[in-house]
Amino acid sequence: MSELPPDLPRLRVLETWLQLTLDQVRQHIAIAQQEEALQQRAVPPPPPDWVLQLRIDGEGQPIAVHVGGCQTAGRRARPISRDQAMRALTEGLEPCGLCRPDTELGIL
Repeated sequence: MSELPPDLPRLRVLETWLQLTLDQVRQHIAIAQQEEALQQRAVPPPPPDWVLQLRIDGEGQPIAVHVGGCQTAGRRARPISRDQAMRALTEGLEPCGLCRPDTELGIL
């Protein structure tokens, strides 16, 4: 046995109420999606552990090793692994004088 009313006027009222409720739920979903998207954009990815600063001239030659997040690395920096940072420093590449990656890596 159905729990819905048998007559058309009450069924129409119920249909209207359900449509309004569905519209409200969809609005709340849209708001929640927008807030989630804003939160995802607001959280920057963590900086890499180590970065290699590159020259300006376009050749991309490395000029210094930095601890990740060091502001002096500038825009021309690419992330590198711990092993790559150690190798670059032991091969004579300059460590940043501000963030001291050589000290962080235990190379003095």
